[in-house]
Amino acid sequence: MNLAPREADPGIQMHDETLGRAPGRGRLQGRRVLVIGAGQREIPEDDPPVGNGRAISLLFAREGASLACVDMSKAAVEQTCAQVHREGGKAFAEVADVRDAEAIAPLVRHCAERLGGLDGLVLNVGISKALALANQTAASWDEEYAVNVRSHMLFSQAALEVMAPGSSIVLMSSLAAVRNTGRNPAYESSKAAQVALARAIAVAGEPKGIRCNAVLPGLMDTPMGRDASRRRPNRAAAVPFGRQGTGWEVAYSCLFLISHESSYVNAHALMVDGGLGVGVARV
Repeated sequence: MNLAPREADPGIQMHDETLGRAPGRGRLQGRRVLVIGAGQREIPEDDPPVGNGRAISLLFAREGASLACVDMSKAAVEQTCAQVHREGGKAFAEVADVRDAEAIAPLVRHCAERLGGLDGLVLNVGISKALALANQTAASWDEEYAVNVRSHMLFSQAALEVMAPGSSIVLMSSLAAVRNTGRNPAYESSKAAQVALARAIAVAGEPKGIRCNAVLPGLMDTPMGRDASRRRPNRAAAVPFGRQGTGWEVAYSCLFLISHESSYVNAHALMVDGGLGVGVARV
């Protein structure tokens, strides 16, 4: 038997769902979902890949959800909503900076009122200044934690007050939470904190049957991922299956966790990384 490593064929692991081409199946019919970070950063490419937040919004709308889409970029979030509308979905845009702690609870209440209730929340917002430990400052550290952790706590705190029983919350963490190889301590530690925070939210939501889980994407071909690859060209040299993941694959993971299909999945950290976090890699 020949066990020598063969050339990677990314096509083996590419499906309609991987590329966002599968039709909706009504998995979120009638659900009212707030997506924080629903826009997409601009990158200098003519045909950029879809980001996690936009893929989540488009997929959830295809599956029948009504959406409140929030982002700090008015142009980006309005473009997401326009794409949802072109596909016949329901979404409205709100602009907010999650660093503004005082604005978060009123925003959640406002979105819940416009949606006619709230039974899903996806927190897809996060930043990385990519500073090594020796270059950290108190201000840069605090800003990353304000966006990556504090805002998630405040959004979830406010959502638990208005969410319907049986609702679901998803926090977007990262493989960096468990794989500290990027020399990026503020990002890595804040993403680890998100996993612990998701468990705490799950405990707080249990009396109302509200679940909370974390999703940990690995090396993804998104606008943020391409920015990271420009800084580290060999970033994905040994990636599983010979390719990076897509925003659609992150979106489908969130779809499962927001849907009632995962009604007994709670306080879980779901790694969406092709197995990279446990050592699956190209030779």
